[in-house]
Amino acid sequence: MTASRTTPYSGDVALALVHGRCGDSIELALPGHALGKAAALMLNGMIEFRIDRRSGVSTYVQIIQQVKQAMRLGLLGPGDRLPTAREVVEATAVNPNTVLKAYRELERDGLVEARHGVGTFVTRSLASDQTAAEAPLRRELADWMSRAKSGGLVIDEVDALYAAVRDEHFHPEGPHAS
Repeated sequence: MTASRTTPYSGDVALALVHGRCGDSIELALPGHALGKAAALMLNGMIEFRIDRRSGVSTYVQIIQQVKQAMRLGLLGPGDRLPTAREVVEATAVNPNTVLKAYRELERDGLVEARHGVGTFVTRSLASDQTAAEAPLRRELADWMSRAKSGGLVIDEVDALYAAVRDEHFHPEGPHAS
């Protein structure tokens, strides 16, 4: 049986479901966005792309963001194979050139390597100790989410509160701007 947990995400991806090497299943949801009737891909424990065609974010960017997010959370690491362009196309009905464009950009960034006739493989990790499943800050955020839910907040209120506090601390004009 695969454990499932939800993690807030502040990027432009509407939803991604990733199965890691250890069988973990994690949804990455963008606050305030509904997935709707998005296509998905799940192949032998690999990343499952969820494309939100109504998000206003181009499909290739959604693919890039979902791969990077899975890497940040440690669900994809060096040596892991991404689905082939054909597998993504069959599952999501996106143009194969769109998938190839996303993979080329990931390769230019040094995150993946295409091996002719074999596939596209992750070359490095973006994970950190702070984003690991058992990291103290992540546990604190999960505890806060539980308290917010039991306190009667609905998801839109949680999203608004989370975004406001995040922007206070990370927005360029905020008090902790770099």
